[in-house]
Amino acid sequence: MSAVTEIIGAVKQLVESAKGAVLEKLAEVDFEDAWDRRIEADAKTGRLESLWREALEDIKAGPVKPLDEVLGDLVPGKLTPR
Repeated sequence: MSAVTEIIGAVKQLVESAKGAVLEKLAEVDFEDAWDRRIEADAKTGRLESLWREALEDIKAGPVKPLDEVLGDLVPGKLTPR
């Protein structure tokens, strides 16, 4: 049994208020920092080179639009137009 499976099983056995407390604590965890470190490490080892080359080829070929043209005038933090 994996650690994740064990944790999920333990959380399922908690009373509702304790489940809420677990969710609140998980919300406080800075997962983005870990994500940033992973991307930085992948960039340093060259794992992202193929994606970078593909993006440059798409830009040269022309199917790429400017981001502001695609997203338009969006409200910060929301994916809907103003």
